[in-house]
This record gives sequence, C-alpha cells and structure tokens, in this order.
Amino acid sequence: MSGHSKWASIKHKKSATDAKRGKIFSKIIKEITVAARLGGGDPAANPRLRTVILKAKDANMPADNIKRAIQKGTGELEGVNYEEIAYEGYGPGGVAVMAEVLTDNKNRTVSEVRHIFSKYNGSMGETGCVSWIFDTRGLIAVEKGTVDEDRLMEISLDAGAVDVSDAGDNFEVITDPGDLEDVKRALADGGIAYSMAEVTKMPQTTVHLEGKEAIQMLTLLAALEDNDDVNEVHANFDIDDEIIESVGA
Repeated sequence: MSGHSKWASIKHKKSATDAKRGKIFSKIIKEITVAARLGGGDPAANPRLRTVILKAKDANMPADNIKRAIQKGTGELEGVNYEEIAYEGYGPGGVAVMAEVLTDNKNRTVSEVRHIFSKYNGSMGETGCVSWIFDTRGLIAVEKGTVDEDRLMEISLDAGAVDVSDAGDNFEVITDPGDLEDVKRALADGGIAYSMAEVTKMPQTTVHLEGKEAIQMLTLLAALEDNDDVNEVHANFDIDDEIIESVGA
C-alpha cells in the first residue's frame, strides 16, 4: 500500500487552503445530500451521514451549508436527485482504477470520465472488472517521527484497529469502517495526531510503478479527482513517496 496514504494526506492538506474550495464544498454537499436521502437526516442513526459530516467539518464547511444539504436530502428543501455510479478501468501499467461519482446527468459524466481515462493513458472497463480487488476499510495516516510505533500500535489495536503498518513516511492504521471513529477518538485521547483519516477502498494487491508510468498514473488520478462529478477515486498503485510528493506539490 505504499503511496496510498501519502497521496491521500497531500490531498487532505491541500483541501484546507485550496483555491478550489468551492469545488470541494460542492462535492461534500452532494455526499451529504445522498447520505441523508438514503439513510435519513439524523447522524446518530445514519453512520454514512455522520462520516460525511465529519469530513465536511475537517474541510471547514459552514454549519449552515451542512444543514441545508441534509434538508435537501430529506426533502425538506428542494434539491437535485443525484445518482451513485462506480466507473471502473485501468491506468498506466495495468493499475486498477475505480471512480465513484455522484451525478445528475449520467450521460455527461460517463463521457467525461471515459475521456479522462483515454487522455492519460488509461482505459474504461466493464462494470465489475476491478471492483473485486478493493475492500472497504478505515484508513488513518500518522506521520513518522510524531509517535513511537509500539505506542501507536498498542493504542490503535486496543481501540479496535485491524492492523498498523509501515508505509514510507507514514504509519497506516487500518480499521473496519464502523470502527474508524473509535480509533480516531482513541488516538486523540492518547495525544497522537494524524494527517488523514477516511473510509476508503483498499486493494488486496498492488502494482508497482516507476518513472513515466508512475507520473502518468498520478496525473490520471488527479484529473479524475478534479472532475466535478467524481467523488472518490481508488487505485491499486504502489509508487514511491518521493514521486508522489513531486507530483502532489
């Protein structure tokens, strides 16, 4: 999994000060609206909504924006009906790529996503061609040098984490999705800071990329993430941290 948490951490850091904050907010609002529509507007009874609200707060989204998004999802306010779709395909070097989208126009979105794949040396595949590679997990990244590994492991595992591993510049704490908040809380209580925490799709196997293919893969990933309708992108690349930092910068 080398590189996964590094790329995610860079993305999270940029989101706090990014000039495209309006785009970031727009994507999170879509997530909140869909979560509320599917599971109701009470975060205590809707784990998906609760997770997205925490994501919104991490991005410094105003409380009024969150409230209105929930109300649009529950029907209290008029809103757009978004459709959830996962587009699957392959990136440079045969890397498995899955783009999760929320869209009000499926034809527009599939055309745009297919164009991005093609432009950056990838290809769209059939539904189900790569989804089997990914498992839904909670992922927390803790920068090395900020905590003793044994202490991190003890606190994380006691709180319900599945594993703690070395991933280059970071330690990766892996949890079941439902245990992510408990582990985050335990780390905070233990005075351990983390650079990123999210529910994500983690691959069972990875493809190591170097040089040109690595840069092409990260460029494809960034282009997909920049699309207005793409909510999350998952890929099973293994790329050295130094390359990720150079592209992410």
